[in-house]
Formats: sequence, C-alpha cells, structure tokens
Amino acid sequence: MINAEMMRTALDDLAREKGIRPEVLQEAIEAALVSAYKRNFGAGRDVRAELTGDGYRIYHQLMVVEEVSDPRSEISLADARAIVPDAEVGQVVETDVTPQDFGRIAAQTAKQVVVQRLREAERGQVYVEYSGREHDVVTGRIHRIENRHVYIDLGKAEALLPPSEQAPGESYRMGDRIKTYVVEVRRTSRGPQIIVSRTHPGLIRRLFELEVPEIEEGIIEIKAVAREPGMRAKVAVHSEDPGVDPVGACVGPRGMRVQNVVSEIRGEKIDIVRYDENPAAFIANSLSPARITSVDAYLDNRSSRVVVPDNQLSLAIGREGQNARLAAKLTGWKIDIRSESQAAGEEELSPDDGDENS
Repeated sequence: MINAEMMRTALDDLAREKGIRPEVLQEAIEAALVSAYKRNFGAGRDVRAELTGDGYRIYHQLMVVEEVSDPRSEISLADARAIVPDAEVGQVVETDVTPQDFGRIAAQTAKQVVVQRLREAERGQVYVEYSGREHDVVTGRIHRIENRHVYIDLGKAEALLPPSEQAPGESYRMGDRIKTYVVEVRRTSRGPQIIVSRTHPGLIRRLFELEVPEIEEGIIEIKAVAREPGMRAKVAVHSEDPGVDPVGACVGPRGMRVQNVVSEIRGEKIDIVRYDENPAAFIANSLSPARITSVDAYLDNRSSRVVVPDNQLSLAIGREGQNARLAAKLTGWKIDIRSESQAAGEEELSPDDGDENS
C-alpha cells in the first residue's frame, strides 16, 4: 500500500526531474484519471479525480434537484441526503465511483494524458524562463543546421539562428559553442520558439556588460552601440565618476577586455569612444580614430559639419564611408565631413548644403 508520504515524495521527485511544480504534476495525473474514467465508464459525466494517501478516488458530481430528468447529472433531494444529510436543492454532491480496475486501455489513456500534460507544463516552464531572458545573451552548442537555419541546444530548450540574424562572413559548424542574443521568444503549438541573433547591437552591449565589471556595477554606462555586423562596431561609454576612464576600463589591461569581446564576435573590429553631452564633442569622438579640427553642430535638424586635416579625410570617412556611417548611427546626427583645404576653398555652408558622407 502506498501511503501519503510516499506518494508526495514520488511526485516531488518527478516534478524536480521535469523542472515543474509538484501541484502541476498532480493536476496532470488527476486530469489523466478523469479522461481514462470517462473513456471507459461514463463519457459525458461530470467527474473529478483526487490523489489520496493510498492511491486515487473518482467522484461523480450530481446536481441536487426536486425531480430527476437526467440521472447522469442529477440526483433527487432524498437520495442526496442519504449521502450528505444537510444537502439542499441546487447543491452538488459527489458519489464515489472509483472502479476496481481501469484495465489496460484506460491505463494507456491515462498515460497519454499525463505525458501530454507534462510536455505542456515543461514547455510552459521553458517559455517563462526564456521570455524573461529576451535581450540577454545565451550560450549553447550548435546541434543542427538545415537550409542555412542554425539550431542551438541551450540545454532545456532549442534556439533558432535564422539566416537574417547571421553575421556576414561567419561560418557555423556542428558542435561549436556559441553566444547569441535573444531577440524574441514566441509561443507555438510545438512549444516556445527562441529566436536569437549574431547581428544585433545588443549582443555587443551584453558582451561588454559581462566582460567589464564596472558596467555591471553601474560605474560605467554604455550610451550607444552602432554596428555593421562582421565588419566594425562603435561603442559610446560614459562615467559620472571623474576618476574613472570609461574607455580605458572597457579596453582593459593590455586590451584584454575588448579583445575577449572581439574574439567572441569572431574578429569584428570595435571602436570604443567617450560619450559627451555636448553634441559637437560627441561627434568628434565618434569619428575616432581620425583627428578632428572642428565640428559645427546644428540643433534644428541634427546635422553637423566636420573639418579634418587633409591627411585625415580618408580615415574619417573610412572605407566605403563606413567610419562616417557608423558615427552617424552612434550619435544620431547627420555628419558632413570636409578636409581643411576643402573648407578653406568653400564659402560657409548651411547645414542643408553640400554633400553628406553619412
């Protein structure tokens, strides 16, 4: 005979193994017993199951009425009071209809319901866990690649890295461990679908937060991230503490901190620049590593005119305009870059005149 303590221990152990609450498991078993009973002894009847110290009980629920018209769901007042002495019309009474033997078919039905309920509960737990990790970094191992879609084993769940979220130039191999950024967690009929990215700017933000203790502690703040995945990124950092160098802290001793992030994103170059509340100063910093002569910032349309030494023009603009383009993304300002000789030979331009490099 199974006593209550043994049954509770067994339920707790199974719930712990499946990663779900014991009461969820108990509800699943009781639902399975109801389903098995209805299938074999009374389809359509109102019944409930209850786990007890020595097994389980099945109860038939009947409405107390003055005149019975449907004996499958109703009971007369006299018969009800034989079960519950103070029963009244309109109440529901229960009769114990626990069968001696469910049989093989009923047992199989109960098993299927339990397995289904457990699967649903596990999926629900996974959804709750990973929906709370949206905009975070997760680590997993690549275990399947189909039609350029990369599937990553996270342990309790599987993440999907679609082609649109894969960084240009990166290759993915079975068995590789990889860090990805959780973009979205969706509910589907087959369980939660976790969409991850290797291109999202948030990946670099979170990697720096994990790598630099001063960011985790709130001493340094990442103000903005701009990225062209697989090629180059810019990160603007700031600290309210005048004794802290935010750029130096993110670079780390001998450049180890930034190098660890670069290695994780497979060689993508990262410029770390100092954020400044003054737009002109921030724009100048964002064009690093180029040296800047002057910046005129026009607040009305968030545009700027930047002058650089002649030998810095190509560096400021970057290959195919990449440096200027990233600086514009980082600051949120339009940036028009001129060399000193170009600026000297031109009449003073309004913000809307001239060519823009970003």
